[in-house]
Amino acid sequence: MTKNYFDKIIKKNVNKTIDENKKINEAFFVQNKNFKIITDYLSNDNINNHIELYKGYAENFNKISAELDSIDKENANKNHSLHRSTKLDETFNMNATYLHELYFANIGDNNSQINMDTLSYMRLSRDFGTFDNWQKDFIACALSSRNGWAITYLNLYTHSYMNCFIDSHDQNVPAGMLPIIVIDMWEHSFYKDYLKDSKSYLLAMMKQFKWDIIEKRFAKGDQIINIMRDSL
Repeated sequence: MTKNYFDKIIKKNVNKTIDENKKINEAFFVQNKNFKIITDYLSNDNINNHIELYKGYAENFNKISAELDSIDKENANKNHSLHRSTKLDETFNMNATYLHELYFANIGDNNSQINMDTLSYMRLSRDFGTFDNWQKDFIACALSSRNGWAITYLNLYTHSYMNCFIDSHDQNVPAGMLPIIVIDMWEHSFYKDYLKDSKSYLLAMMKQFKWDIIEKRFAKGDQIINIMRDSL
């Protein structure tokens, strides 16, 4: 059988699927993940409260995602419309959900250590000059955030790893970013245990990074870069 034969079969099935599903559904559904965070630097009350907050964001995201299927799109406009406001809420709660999951997953290792021969160490040293330079820049970004996030991310355009801060959950988000290391800098993440001393909280969390988890993220990041380069 020739390639043209298979091309015709694929096109026939694709066209049939499109005809049978003319209505486009936007709804997504996220399942709450379970996190067991063991750390000497956060109280159990703080951790439990934070996880409940995360579940609320996930619940809101699921609700909003379902609502978007039935919202009037014909009268959407930039000044005031239900579609505009709901899409804003979608981004806010979606980012909040996934950033919390990344944050919870990469903290809480009481035996945290990073070796110089790991991909994490080598990539951070390469793109920031030294590993120490990365730490200083990451801390500066974290302390610059106004109730938001500090993130080391893969820039899909430059094919390098960079730091940024996000205010709230949806402001100053770089285009083409893939989060690798994530720290929550909202006051609710530290105020109960550290009051306004956000830097002490930040340094404590960095001391207990789960580098085994972060290493896997760097590996995926490098795979993405290789795929993008091969496709050029």
